[in-house]
Amino acid sequence: MLSIYVIILILILVWTIVNGFSLPLLKTSSNKELDKNKKVSILIPMRNEERNIAPLIDSLKELTYENMEFIFLNDGSKDRTKELFYEKIEADNRFTLIEGKPLPSEWIGKVHACYQLSKKTTGDYLLFLDADVRVHPRTIERSLQAFSTNTGLVTGFPRYPLKSFLGHLLVPMQHFVVYLHLPVFLANLTTWPAATAAHGAYMMFRRDAYEKAGGHEKVKNSLVEDVHITREIKKNGYQVKLVNNTNTVLCHMYETNKEVWEGFSKNLFPGLGRNPFLVIALVIFYFIFMIFPFPLAIYGIFTLDFLLILPLLLTMMIKLFIDIMTRQKWWLFVVTPFSLFFMVLLMVYSTYLGLSNKGFTWKGRTYQ
Repeated sequence: MLSIYVIILILILVWTIVNGFSLPLLKTSSNKELDKNKKVSILIPMRNEERNIAPLIDSLKELTYENMEFIFLNDGSKDRTKELFYEKIEADNRFTLIEGKPLPSEWIGKVHACYQLSKKTTGDYLLFLDADVRVHPRTIERSLQAFSTNTGLVTGFPRYPLKSFLGHLLVPMQHFVVYLHLPVFLANLTTWPAATAAHGAYMMFRRDAYEKAGGHEKVKNSLVEDVHITREIKKNGYQVKLVNNTNTVLCHMYETNKEVWEGFSKNLFPGLGRNPFLVIALVIFYFIFMIFPFPLAIYGIFTLDFLLILPLLLTMMIKLFIDIMTRQKWWLFVVTPFSLFFMVLLMVYSTYLGLSNKGFTWKGRTYQ
């Protein structure tokens, strides 16, 4: 029985490695010339982002691509976001701030903000960024070179600077889920909507693909609009390129324990299609292959049966490989069983919120 268990974990490790090397690194290539006449609209929704606005604008001002515009939307901020924006942009006329309209009842806040931003653009490409993002100076060049003839969208999961306890355990698990569960070669080489992953903090659309897919209006009531709009892009015949952008995009996501808990609570169950049977299947899978190896290893140490430690080492190797590929803190693999345990707790809690109609709370708004 142990040998079968180990073989399955080895196969999971091999699958993860293949997936990892299937994700193209976002980089510039001397073999591909850019059409610098193409204009890029960089679009950023903001709601109570006073801690992010100054470093974000500093980061954007370092971008080396010339044909750009920056459009920000103030989505009902009640802090100093707007004031700090005008202080920071100084006389740079590339930056524009628009005031968000009241949120209609059938819309999700961020989706409505992105929809309004899209109506103000003049670019050939639309790059949606979150306010907690910091970008490499060559981000636009690298992103444009990732597009092929039929690519409608380039997206990827950024690198995350980690601060809180739950942040260390859970935020890097976004990469873990992609590397472990997504058939990356199908996601990147086909238009199959089911093979889809995306991260809303960094999404660069070809304008015609965005408009043909219906834009953010098409997914106006989605809490996981990044995934759903990506599926719409594919349904309209465009390919989506999921990249490893951890060398290019930083995302200071969910900095406090409360933000981590609320953020993942609102995303997990909707991200699983609000399907309780899929949640149950994943909970069983994680308990058997990712959490159970820890007590098994403890038992092996006490009984001096050291072969029982092997499953835990394999699960840690899976996590270590992913953390190295995504430029995350290398030592996080040590807490792999605890990361999975807390992720299972959050999956169950998110499912409870969804099925009980208590709703999901984020930035002062509650959604069903």
